[in-house]
Amino acid sequence: MKKNLTLVIMAAGMGSRFGGLKQIEPVGPNGEFIIDYSIYDAVRNGFNKVVFIIKEENYEIFKETIGSRVEKQIKVEYAFQRQTDIPEGYDIKGREKPWGTSHAILSCKNNVKGNFVVLNADDFYGNDAFKEASKFFEENDKDYAIIGYKIKNTLTENGAVKRGVCEEKNGLLTKLVESSVEEKDGVIIASPLDGSTPFEIDKDDPVSMNMFCFRDNIFDYLEKHLKEFFEKNKNNLDKCEYLIPDSVYNMMKEKLVKVRVIKTTAKWHGITYKEDKEGLVKDIQNLIENKEYPEQLWK
Repeated sequence: MKKNLTLVIMAAGMGSRFGGLKQIEPVGPNGEFIIDYSIYDAVRNGFNKVVFIIKEENYEIFKETIGSRVEKQIKVEYAFQRQTDIPEGYDIKGREKPWGTSHAILSCKNNVKGNFVVLNADDFYGNDAFKEASKFFEENDKDYAIIGYKIKNTLTENGAVKRGVCEEKNGLLTKLVESSVEEKDGVIIASPLDGSTPFEIDKDDPVSMNMFCFRDNIFDYLEKHLKEFFEKNKNNLDKCEYLIPDSVYNMMKEKLVKVRVIKTTAKWHGITYKEDKEGLVKDIQNLIENKEYPEQLWK
Protein backbone atom coordinates (compact mmCIF):
# COMPACT_ATOMS: atom_id res chain seq x y z
CA MET A 1 0.00 0.00 0.00
CA LYS A 2 1.36 3.37 -1.01
CA LYS A 3 1.95 5.72 1.90
CA ASN A 4 0.55 9.23 1.98
CA LEU A 5 3.14 11.92 1.41
CA THR A 6 2.07 15.54 1.64
CA LEU A 7 3.80 18.69 0.45
CA VAL A 8 3.09 21.69 2.68
CA ILE A 9 3.86 25.05 1.05
CA MET A 10 4.09 28.10 3.27
CA ALA A 11 2.59 30.99 1.31
CA ALA A 12 0.92 33.13 3.98
CA GLY A 13 3.64 35.74 3.62
CA MET A 14 2.44 36.55 0.12
CA GLY A 15 0.49 39.78 -0.19
CA SER A 16 -2.15 40.59 -2.80
CA ARG A 17 -1.87 43.62 -5.02
CA PHE A 18 -3.24 44.73 -8.37
CA GLY A 19 -5.40 41.61 -8.60
CA GLY A 20 -2.52 39.20 -8.22
CA LEU A 21 0.00 37.85 -5.75
CA LYS A 22 2.77 40.41 -5.79
CA GLN A 23 5.52 38.03 -4.66
CA ILE A 24 4.93 35.57 -7.48
CA GLU A 25 6.93 36.25 -10.61
CA PRO A 26 6.81 34.17 -13.80
CA VAL A 27 10.14 32.38 -14.23
CA GLY A 28 9.28 29.65 -16.74
CA PRO A 29 8.90 30.02 -20.51
CA ASN A 30 5.10 29.70 -20.31
CA GLY A 31 4.51 31.87 -17.27
CA GLU A 32 5.28 29.18 -14.69
CA PHE A 33 6.00 30.34 -11.14
CA ILE A 34 8.62 28.90 -8.80
CA ILE A 35 5.80 27.20 -6.90
CA ASP A 36 4.80 25.29 -10.07
CA TYR A 37 8.22 23.67 -10.26
CA SER A 38 8.06 22.61 -6.60
CA ILE A 39 4.70 20.91 -7.18
CA TYR A 40 5.90 19.29 -10.40
CA ASP A 41 8.94 17.85 -8.61
CA ALA A 42 6.79 16.66 -5.71
CA VAL A 43 4.35 14.83 -7.99
CA ARG A 44 7.07 12.96 -9.86
CA ASN A 45 8.62 11.86 -6.57
CA GLY A 46 5.49 10.27 -5.12
CA PHE A 47 3.74 13.08 -3.24
CA ASN A 48 -0.03 12.76 -3.49
CA LYS A 49 -1.29 15.93 -1.80
CA VAL A 50 -0.31 19.57 -1.50
CA VAL A 51 -1.50 21.89 1.26
CA PHE A 52 -1.13 25.61 0.68
CA ILE A 53 -0.86 27.71 3.84
CA ILE A 54 -2.18 31.13 2.90
CA LYS A 55 -3.94 34.18 4.26
CA GLU A 56 -7.69 33.64 4.22
CA GLU A 57 -8.27 36.87 2.29
CA ASN A 58 -6.03 35.58 -0.52
CA TYR A 59 -7.97 32.34 -1.01
CA GLU A 60 -9.88 33.27 -4.18
CA ILE A 61 -6.95 34.85 -6.02
CA PHE A 62 -4.58 32.06 -4.92
CA LYS A 63 -6.97 29.34 -6.07
CA GLU A 64 -7.52 31.10 -9.37
CA THR A 65 -3.84 31.86 -9.97
CA ILE A 66 -2.19 28.65 -8.73
CA GLY A 67 -4.53 26.06 -7.26
CA SER A 68 -6.77 25.64 -10.28
CA ARG A 69 -3.92 24.78 -12.62
CA VAL A 70 -2.34 22.09 -10.41
CA GLU A 71 -5.46 20.41 -8.95
CA LYS A 72 -5.61 18.07 -11.95
CA GLN A 73 -2.13 16.83 -11.08
CA ILE A 74 -2.39 16.41 -7.29
CA LYS A 75 -4.94 16.68 -4.50
CA VAL A 76 -5.06 20.29 -3.30
CA GLU A 77 -6.12 21.63 0.10
CA TYR A 78 -5.84 25.01 1.79
CA ALA A 79 -5.05 26.02 5.36
CA PHE A 80 -5.35 29.55 6.67
CA GLN A 81 -2.76 31.16 8.91
CA ARG A 82 -4.84 33.61 10.92
CA GLN A 83 -3.49 36.39 13.13
CA THR A 84 -6.18 35.53 15.68
CA ASP A 85 -5.29 31.84 16.09
CA ILE A 86 -3.36 32.38 19.30
CA PRO A 87 -3.81 31.60 23.02
CA GLU A 88 -6.40 33.68 24.86
CA GLY A 89 -5.48 36.75 26.89
CA TYR A 90 -2.91 38.43 24.67
CA ASP A 91 -3.15 41.84 23.02
CA ILE A 92 -2.02 41.72 19.39
CA LYS A 93 -2.94 45.24 18.31
CA GLY A 94 -0.35 46.63 15.94
CA ARG A 95 0.74 43.23 14.70
CA GLU A 96 1.04 43.31 10.89
CA LYS A 97 2.91 40.18 9.77
CA PRO A 98 2.17 36.47 10.38
CA TRP A 99 3.42 34.77 13.55
CA GLY A 100 6.21 32.79 11.87
CA THR A 101 6.82 29.37 10.37
CA SER A 102 5.97 27.21 13.41
CA HIS A 103 2.62 29.00 13.66
CA ALA A 104 2.11 28.52 9.92
CA ILE A 105 2.74 24.78 10.10
CA LEU A 106 0.42 24.46 13.09
CA SER A 107 -2.37 25.96 11.00
CA CYS A 108 -2.45 22.87 8.75
CA LYS A 109 -2.74 20.27 11.54
CA ASN A 110 -6.20 19.22 10.32
CA ASN A 111 -5.00 18.80 6.74
CA VAL A 112 -2.00 16.54 7.26
CA LYS A 113 -1.95 12.90 8.33
CA GLY A 114 1.34 11.04 8.25
CA ASN A 115 4.57 12.22 6.67
CA PHE A 116 5.04 15.61 5.08
CA VAL A 117 7.63 17.98 3.66
CA VAL A 118 7.38 21.69 4.34
CA LEU A 119 9.00 24.44 2.31
CA ASN A 120 8.73 28.07 1.24
CA ALA A 121 6.49 29.11 -1.66
CA ASP A 122 8.99 31.43 -3.28
CA ASP A 123 12.10 29.20 -3.25
CA PHE A 124 13.22 26.90 -6.08
CA TYR A 125 14.46 23.68 -4.46
CA GLY A 126 15.30 21.40 -7.39
CA ASN A 127 14.22 17.85 -8.21
CA ASP A 128 17.03 16.08 -6.35
CA ALA A 129 15.87 17.61 -3.07
CA PHE A 130 12.40 16.08 -3.49
CA LYS A 131 13.94 12.77 -4.58
CA GLU A 132 16.06 12.66 -1.40
CA ALA A 133 13.09 13.62 0.79
CA SER A 134 10.94 10.86 -0.68
CA LYS A 135 13.79 8.36 -0.27
CA PHE A 136 14.22 9.40 3.37
CA PHE A 137 10.61 8.55 4.18
CA GLU A 138 10.95 5.19 2.42
CA GLU A 139 13.96 4.27 4.55
CA ASN A 140 13.10 5.88 7.90
CA ASP A 141 9.89 5.73 9.91
CA LYS A 142 10.77 7.70 13.05
CA ASP A 143 13.22 10.58 12.62
CA TYR A 144 12.79 14.05 11.14
CA ALA A 145 15.14 15.38 8.48
CA ILE A 146 16.43 18.60 7.06
CA ILE A 147 17.47 18.83 3.43
CA GLY A 148 21.04 20.10 3.44
CA TYR A 149 22.23 22.11 0.46
CA LYS A 150 25.89 22.68 -0.35
CA ILE A 151 26.40 26.33 0.54
CA LYS A 152 27.97 26.97 -2.87
CA ASN A 153 24.64 25.97 -4.46
CA THR A 154 22.68 28.61 -2.56
CA LEU A 155 24.76 31.78 -2.88
CA THR A 156 24.13 34.84 -5.02
CA GLU A 157 26.77 37.15 -6.40
CA ASN A 158 24.47 40.07 -5.62
CA GLY A 159 25.09 40.24 -1.87
CA ALA A 160 24.84 38.52 1.50
CA VAL A 161 22.12 35.94 2.21
CA LYS A 162 20.65 34.42 5.37
CA ARG A 163 21.32 30.70 5.78
CA GLY A 164 21.03 28.12 8.53
CA VAL A 165 24.50 26.57 8.72
CA CYS A 166 24.16 22.91 9.76
CA GLU A 167 26.38 21.44 12.43
CA GLU A 168 26.17 17.65 12.33
CA LYS A 169 27.62 14.48 13.79
CA ASN A 170 27.24 11.04 12.21
CA GLY A 171 24.58 12.38 9.87
CA LEU A 172 22.50 13.90 12.67
CA LEU A 173 21.88 17.60 13.07
CA THR A 174 23.36 18.99 16.29
CA LYS A 175 22.79 22.71 15.74
CA LEU A 176 21.55 25.24 13.20
CA VAL A 177 23.51 28.48 13.19
CA GLU A 178 21.35 31.17 11.57
CA SER A 179 23.86 33.36 9.75
CA SER A 180 24.41 36.03 7.17
CA VAL A 181 26.61 34.36 4.54
CA GLU A 182 28.66 35.96 1.80
CA GLU A 183 31.53 34.93 -0.46
CA LYS A 184 34.39 37.39 -0.83
CA ASP A 185 37.60 36.73 -2.73
CA GLY A 186 36.82 33.02 -2.88
CA VAL A 187 36.24 32.69 0.88
CA ILE A 188 32.77 32.03 2.34
CA ILE A 189 32.17 33.73 5.67
CA ALA A 190 29.17 33.07 7.93
CA SER A 191 28.29 35.81 10.41
CA PRO A 192 25.88 34.40 13.05
CA LEU A 193 22.77 36.53 13.51
CA ASP A 194 23.15 36.29 17.30
CA GLY A 195 26.31 38.39 17.08
CA SER A 196 28.79 35.63 17.85
CA THR A 197 32.14 35.37 16.04
CA PRO A 198 32.03 35.00 12.22
CA PHE A 199 33.56 31.83 10.83
CA GLU A 200 34.72 30.42 7.51
CA ILE A 201 32.78 27.57 5.91
CA ASP A 202 33.69 25.19 3.13
CA LYS A 203 31.83 25.49 -0.18
CA ASP A 204 30.38 21.98 0.28
CA ASP A 205 29.19 22.45 3.88
CA PRO A 206 25.42 21.90 4.29
CA VAL A 207 22.95 24.68 5.00
CA SER A 208 19.22 24.64 5.60
CA MET A 209 16.86 26.32 3.18
CA ASN A 210 13.75 25.64 5.28
CA MET A 211 12.96 22.31 3.61
CA PHE A 212 12.07 19.89 6.41
CA CYS A 213 10.79 16.32 6.52
CA PHE A 214 8.30 15.95 9.39
CA ARG A 215 5.83 13.50 10.93
CA ASP A 216 2.37 14.59 12.03
CA ASN A 217 3.40 14.21 15.69
CA ILE A 218 5.04 17.62 15.44
CA PHE A 219 1.64 19.32 15.65
CA ASP A 220 1.10 18.32 19.29
CA TYR A 221 4.47 19.81 20.22
CA LEU A 222 3.87 23.07 18.33
CA GLU A 223 0.43 23.48 19.85
CA LYS A 224 1.67 22.83 23.38
CA HIS A 225 4.60 25.21 23.11
CA LEU A 226 2.68 28.01 21.40
CA LYS A 227 1.38 29.07 24.82
CA GLU A 228 4.89 29.06 26.25
CA PHE A 229 6.10 31.15 23.31
CA PHE A 230 3.44 33.79 23.87
CA GLU A 231 4.10 33.99 27.57
CA LYS A 232 7.84 34.28 27.03
CA ASN A 233 7.35 37.04 24.43
CA LYS A 234 4.37 38.87 25.97
CA ASN A 235 6.29 42.16 25.91
CA ASN A 236 7.33 41.77 22.27
CA LEU A 237 4.17 40.53 20.56
CA ASP A 238 4.33 43.11 17.79
CA LYS A 239 7.59 41.66 16.40
CA CYS A 240 8.32 38.16 17.77
CA GLU A 241 8.10 35.08 15.52
CA TYR A 242 7.41 31.44 16.35
CA LEU A 243 9.97 29.84 14.05
CA ILE A 244 10.35 26.22 12.97
CA PRO A 245 14.18 26.06 13.28
CA ASP A 246 13.80 27.09 16.94
CA SER A 247 11.03 24.55 17.54
CA VAL A 248 13.02 21.73 15.94
CA TYR A 249 16.13 22.64 17.94
CA ASN A 250 14.12 22.64 21.16
CA MET A 251 12.72 19.20 20.34
CA MET A 252 16.27 17.98 19.76
CA LYS A 253 17.46 19.41 23.10
CA GLU A 254 14.56 17.72 24.86
CA LYS A 255 15.56 14.45 23.12
CA LEU A 256 12.12 14.10 21.59
CA VAL A 257 13.41 13.60 18.08
CA LYS A 258 16.53 13.02 16.01
CA VAL A 259 16.97 15.14 12.90
CA ARG A 260 18.95 13.74 10.01
CA VAL A 261 20.84 15.94 7.56
CA ILE A 262 19.96 14.67 4.10
CA LYS A 263 22.38 15.96 1.49
CA THR A 264 21.20 17.11 -1.90
CA THR A 265 23.11 18.04 -5.05
CA ALA A 266 20.29 20.35 -6.14
CA LYS A 267 20.90 24.02 -6.75
CA TRP A 268 18.63 26.30 -4.73
CA HIS A 269 17.30 29.52 -6.19
CA GLY A 270 15.48 32.43 -4.67
CA ILE A 271 14.93 36.04 -5.58
CA THR A 272 16.64 37.69 -2.64
CA TYR A 273 17.71 40.53 -4.89
CA LYS A 274 15.86 41.67 -8.00
CA GLU A 275 18.97 40.84 -10.03
CA ASP A 276 18.61 37.16 -9.01
CA LYS A 277 15.60 36.59 -11.27
CA GLU A 278 17.65 36.71 -14.47
CA GLY A 279 19.93 33.90 -13.24
CA LEU A 280 16.97 31.76 -12.18
CA VAL A 281 15.21 32.14 -15.52
CA LYS A 282 18.42 31.21 -17.33
CA ASP A 283 19.02 28.14 -15.16
CA ILE A 284 15.45 26.92 -15.66
CA GLN A 285 15.89 27.27 -19.42
CA ASN A 286 19.09 25.20 -19.19
CA LEU A 287 17.23 22.53 -17.19
CA ILE A 288 14.54 22.45 -19.88
CA GLU A 289 17.15 22.07 -22.60
CA ASN A 290 18.69 19.20 -20.63
CA LYS A 291 15.24 17.51 -20.42
CA GLU A 292 15.01 17.95 -16.64
CA TYR A 293 11.68 19.75 -17.11
CA PRO A 294 9.27 19.92 -20.05
CA GLU A 295 8.89 23.19 -21.93
CA GLN A 296 5.38 23.50 -20.55
CA LEU A 297 4.78 22.02 -17.09
CA TRP A 298 0.98 21.76 -17.09
CA LYS A 299 -0.19 20.66 -20.50
